[in-house]
Amino acid sequence: MPPYALLVATALCLGAAATATAGAQSSVAPPPAFDDPDRLGTLARAIPAVDSVMRTFMERTRAPGIAYGIVVDGRLLHVAAHGLREVPSGARVDTSTVFRIASMTKSFTALAILQLRDAGRLQLDDPAEKYVPELRQLRYATSDAPRITIRHLLTHAAGFPEDNPWGDQQLDATEAGLSRLMRAGIPFAHVSGVAYEYSNFGFAILGRIVVNVSGVPYARYIKDRVLRPLGMTSTTMEAREVPAARLAHGYRLQDGQWLEEPPLPDGSFGAMGGMLTSSADLSRWVGLMLSAWPARDGAESPVLKRSSLREMQQLWRYAGATASRTAGGALSLNAGGYAYGLRVSQNCEFAHIVAHSGGLPGFGSQMRWLPEYGVGIIALGNLTYTGWNTPVDEAFAALKRSGGLVPRTVRPAPVLSAMREQVTRLVTTGWRAPLADSIAAMNLYRDESQSRRAADLAREVSAAGGNCRPDGEMWVENALRGEWKLACASGNLRVRITLAPTTPARVQYLAVTPLRPGEQIGPAPTCRP
Repeated sequence: MPPYALLVATALCLGAAATATAGAQSSVAPPPAFDDPDRLGTLARAIPAVDSVMRTFMERTRAPGIAYGIVVDGRLLHVAAHGLREVPSGARVDTSTVFRIASMTKSFTALAILQLRDAGRLQLDDPAEKYVPELRQLRYATSDAPRITIRHLLTHAAGFPEDNPWGDQQLDATEAGLSRLMRAGIPFAHVSGVAYEYSNFGFAILGRIVVNVSGVPYARYIKDRVLRPLGMTSTTMEAREVPAARLAHGYRLQDGQWLEEPPLPDGSFGAMGGMLTSSADLSRWVGLMLSAWPARDGAESPVLKRSSLREMQQLWRYAGATASRTAGGALSLNAGGYAYGLRVSQNCEFAHIVAHSGGLPGFGSQMRWLPEYGVGIIALGNLTYTGWNTPVDEAFAALKRSGGLVPRTVRPAPVLSAMREQVTRLVTTGWRAPLADSIAAMNLYRDESQSRRAADLAREVSAAGGNCRPDGEMWVENALRGEWKLACASGNLRVRITLAPTTPARVQYLAVTPLRPGEQIGPAPTCRP
């Protein structure tokens, strides 16, 4: 080969090696993804069980009519409707029937606030009185109380008293009436900013902020900036805008008879609970919320960027936890609080649940989804305060039994995979200083000397019988942390590493411990027997 050609070939080889090395050192992980190529088909196996749950619920509660759906990856996997939308005429509910969704409206109000925030029109930690002058003379609970902020209102932390019975009857209040209520003063159950207390009044004030900042009425803002871009053509703040043949009438049970509740018109409190929608439209809303996961590159929604949608669905105001034993003796956990217009919780099965219910005279509804699983359930009913918690719990349990309700698998950054290979070599072939030095972050030997680490590792390998080898995939907790199993001659080891926040990332934490019989690689259960 001519000398020039040899130089070119050498340069190309070195360049390719450098590129491969750089790729292996990247700290950027691919987005989490689902592993099952037939995930939809697997989930669909649960549909008969979900239908049975919902029909049983309807019969037990004597709800006149219901509609419900299963949302997967932003699409309706299944939707169904049963019963009557209007009792005297015997008109049937169908999947286009429009129900009131009450407090589920609050998530639309929260999204509107974040739209204005992202546009630079307001900040969440601004005092609410900056945009609502009627609040400037508000008498606070104590002299040291902070001024109520927009964030306080979004998270039910303003300190106003819980007002569900009263708030349900305020939907027809006029704008002038809302102003009079604020000017008259609002009593406090807590000092602002320290506790969760559900406040419909607070969300009515948020609606006023949307109006004052945008310069347009709340209903028109929501229609133009939220509903139309999402194709939610059946959703409205006014019952009179719904075709009579599609409107669900609301009922309560009294002395065994269905009595129709008079519909409440939209007014200044509409931002807290005035919306009506169909199962198809509500699935689009839940689909929008689910579309925020996983974080990734690519085009954004025309309604709100994904980072702000995820912000909406994070716990911002803790509301407490309860733990108890079920009738069967299993431990049950319910912990969580409020995000922005949404509830966020955790139980023994799922670490991140986002939901909201809605209840008014004549109606009850719920939407609930699991961001990391890409699955949600919506449910609408025309019975006063239709209690959907139990049937939605049971529907998710049916989906889990199908085997399809599994979270996305977190993918490692290339550098984490590279460090796994190097650490495995260090454990299985014996400690060698050059190799150890090449993977160690600057703190690793300061936290424990290299000689002690080498001795500890040799002792663990010897206790497991030596002859260790990788067994199975690495469980990836996040892009830069993972653990894996080494099967040895007479025992198993757990190897766990965390990488440092440096470029290139190196091992800041390394632990090699016995993996006892029955223990598994991966996360420990939230609730243990």
